[in-house]
Amino acid sequence: MPAAIRIHELGGPDVLTYEDITVGEPGPGEVKLRHTAIGLNFIDTYFRSGLYPAPNGLPLIPGNEAAGVVEAVGEGVTGLRRGDRVAYGSSLGAYCTERVMPAALLVKLPDAISDETAAAMMLKGMTARYLLRQTYPVKAGDTILVHAAAGGVGLLLCQWGHHLGATVIGTAGSPEKCEMAREAGAAYVINYREEDFAARVKEITEGALCDVVYDGVGQATYPASLDCIRPRGLFASFGNASGPIQNFSLLSLSQKGSLYATRPTLFTHVATREALEANAADLMAVVASGAVKIPVNQRYKLKDAAEAHRDLESRQTTGSTVLLP
Repeated sequence: MPAAIRIHELGGPDVLTYEDITVGEPGPGEVKLRHTAIGLNFIDTYFRSGLYPAPNGLPLIPGNEAAGVVEAVGEGVTGLRRGDRVAYGSSLGAYCTERVMPAALLVKLPDAISDETAAAMMLKGMTARYLLRQTYPVKAGDTILVHAAAGGVGLLLCQWGHHLGATVIGTAGSPEKCEMAREAGAAYVINYREEDFAARVKEITEGALCDVVYDGVGQATYPASLDCIRPRGLFASFGNASGPIQNFSLLSLSQKGSLYATRPTLFTHVATREALEANAADLMAVVASGAVKIPVNQRYKLKDAAEAHRDLESRQTTGSTVLLP
């Protein structure tokens, strides 16, 4: 019988409950999907805790990315058929073995990309893509700072930024994680538990600072991140792993060199079918080429999602994590 992780009340990992569910047949424009692998992301913990409100209230099935096989297609669906391997990265409700969802949110997978790789890369990979190609179009010669460089998005930013010709500076919280970021393409890695990362960035760049800071950490790295950015450079805050930034000061942007700041999300970057296809195609091409590798470093059973959340929030994971139905 189909099953899912459901949240009936907001809170810690213990509110994640594994339950049997009923899955109907697809309606017009929909497909029925059998999941083969599901991605784990920090945004999942935000919906669980209530930091991000559930669009349709509770109970809630969390999760935003997964890969699977099309089991049935509804009326009017073109381009997909039963048996197709597909993936998605921006549709709440992924923590389940089967689901019905809009066909327009799915992209086909090439043979070169496995289901686990796809489940681990769609949300994080498309996030890295819009950050590097749209939020701040990175080019050869740029210097970029990547916080949490050994995390899921961080490792992709390091690899892809290096591939684009940028000098990548990463931060991480242990010698082992620093080494992972270095192997992923970071030219310099700062252990933020042992060093003042802003002072170290100034030293590394000989005072020139960075063109852009990609910050998925939030509270713990603000406002020091602003001290790492060159005049008229960009602060791109895309996550809240340590908690949301409080009391953001617009005045500080002028004081620190007419800086720009943005808080983008993936969902607005894939809001149309055209945008989704362009983002996913770029991601799949760079992964298929080998320039960017997707490190799946942890695997949990779907029923053990609470354990996966505990490990994620306590910084016990690196790279990407998948839940297996």
